[in-house]
Amino acid sequence: MIKKFLYSQKVAPYVFVLPFILVFLIFWVLPLGNSFGMSFQKTQLGQEADWIGLANYGKLMGDGVFLKAVTNSAIYMILTLLILIPFPMLFAVLINNKFMWGREFFKSSFFFPALTSVVVAGTIFRLMFGEMEGSLINSLLGWFGIDPVKFLKGQVTGFIALVALATWRWTGVNMLYFLSGLKNIPGEYYEAASIDGASAFQKFTKITMPLLKPTTIYVLTISIYAGLAMFIESMMLWNGNNSPKNIGLTIVGYLYRQGIEKNNLGYAAAVGIVLLAITMIINLTQLTLSGMFKKED
Repeated sequence: MIKKFLYSQKVAPYVFVLPFILVFLIFWVLPLGNSFGMSFQKTQLGQEADWIGLANYGKLMGDGVFLKAVTNSAIYMILTLLILIPFPMLFAVLINNKFMWGREFFKSSFFFPALTSVVVAGTIFRLMFGEMEGSLINSLLGWFGIDPVKFLKGQVTGFIALVALATWRWTGVNMLYFLSGLKNIPGEYYEAASIDGASAFQKFTKITMPLLKPTTIYVLTISIYAGLAMFIESMMLWNGNNSPKNIGLTIVGYLYRQGIEKNNLGYAAAVGIVLLAITMIINLTQLTLSGMFKKED
């Protein structure tokens, strides 16, 4: 009876998706619901929770450190989007060219940083951008007669180091996404364009970019989330969650500070809900503007 039930064509699809549904409910929906409820409470470990309504959200709106964290995360997200979408796309097009030699070597070289632990990568970049004359970046600047720069103590220079780390780690990953998208573009389109006398630039703008739109939207969506949810890179680069004047503090870093370091779980939950709302609003807006929700005729 059980075997007949499991092998039923009507039941089988639900059996296959059941593990995903259970994982989604247990590890996403349930924690999200608990966090949402906790955000309306004053909650600390070892103490009874007190219902305080919208007090946590009201406090957030006037919290200068939180607003600083939101600004930092937004700037980081924008900078990474400006780098980690056009450049990986360009590199993918170059590597996909049939005249490109050593393409497998370049694929591996670009992707290798993504396999490196973020803890190791952050430590290496902290040493590279150190303020001593002997650090790698200051040594390079010294060749041009530029005095040592305290990169990790300034807002602009700190973001240079942070974005450099992100670029090094994720360029190869996004490039592979675009490479898979390029594989789905029929070569006949380019051959026809060549017969019509189209230049390489025209092929790129009229064929490659439009047909890479689904891949581009996917990369844009995950990059927005990754930019706003960044935390470990900043923590490792500044060797902790307390950068000078909070120049490297992110939204998730502020959540960690309130929830783990200060045991203010209700306030931290409110930070997490606001982060989720910001991410959803930005992504749903860009998906709507890109036409992903339009019904095909």
